[in-house]
Amino acid sequence: MGIADLGCSSGPNTLSVISEIIDVIYSKCCHLGRPPPELRISLNDLYSNDFNDIFGSLPAFYNRLKEEKGTGLGPCFISGVPGSFYGRLFPSKSLHFVHSSSSLHWLSQVPPGLDSKASIAINKGRIYMSKTSPQSVLDSYFLQFHKDFSQFLKSRSEEVVLGGRMVLSFMGRRSMDPTTEESCHHFELLAHALMSMVSEGLIPEEKVDTFNAPYYAPCAEEVKSEIQKDGSFIMDRLEAFEIDWDGGVDSCNSIETPSSGQRVAKTIRAVVESMMEAHFGSDIMDDLFLRYAKIVDNHLSKTRAKYINLVVSIIRVDKIEG
Repeated sequence: MGIADLGCSSGPNTLSVISEIIDVIYSKCCHLGRPPPELRISLNDLYSNDFNDIFGSLPAFYNRLKEEKGTGLGPCFISGVPGSFYGRLFPSKSLHFVHSSSSLHWLSQVPPGLDSKASIAINKGRIYMSKTSPQSVLDSYFLQFHKDFSQFLKSRSEEVVLGGRMVLSFMGRRSMDPTTEESCHHFELLAHALMSMVSEGLIPEEKVDTFNAPYYAPCAEEVKSEIQKDGSFIMDRLEAFEIDWDGGVDSCNSIETPSSGQRVAKTIRAVVESMMEAHFGSDIMDDLFLRYAKIVDNHLSKTRAKYINLVVSIIRVDKIEG
């Protein structure tokens, strides 16, 4: 059985989903009275991902499987597959199950015309879509999402066997409006933090004007439309879940407990710091995210902000033309 985790990252959570998948397969086979299949598990992320860290944790992972499952579990072969999932990664008809979590909202690139090489900055003072962005900015982001997601589906349609399944989880939105607060306000507040540094002469304004996040949180209708256009998959299930910005943890006023804004800033920093550091330099990062934490604290004192997480399950079928 061929299994792939796309956008696996590295760290203590990398193998957690794989462990869950193995548990489900093992339990199902036990229930049916059948021997578990051999498992070929491929962990994918970009070339810069720390695969050595993952491989270093495999001996402990295999030992735990042996202790929990004994000899009842079939052979499990885990490998790393570096590269972008917006293109082919695996041989034709080699995958039975594909999983991806918190990855597909990242675009393959900043939409053309908005990157730092553009001759004219058309999204001035902002680093993503917002209520005040020109319509051309919104259109550019949607077109990039359409191009990337359609390429993702096309690539997987060649790699997944008929009847195979993909379960994809990524940031999204409920509204058709791409500038709704649930999809972009965390970036708008980060732009406010950057502009406060511009006003103090700490960074030049053009640095902000030429940075745009390669991110898109689609609505369910956009996801359904792209799946239908591709025609290689049918949707089995789609659900939207609300997630509190700060994880839903109540803040205390003690020195030891970080504020909601600090927790949000830490999470966002872990995700975006590398790309922001490449553009703005490392010297401003500490100051930037301290300011961001204060701005988020102020925002969360007035409202309980939430992200929307879309989870979609789709099944590979004979291509539906039209």
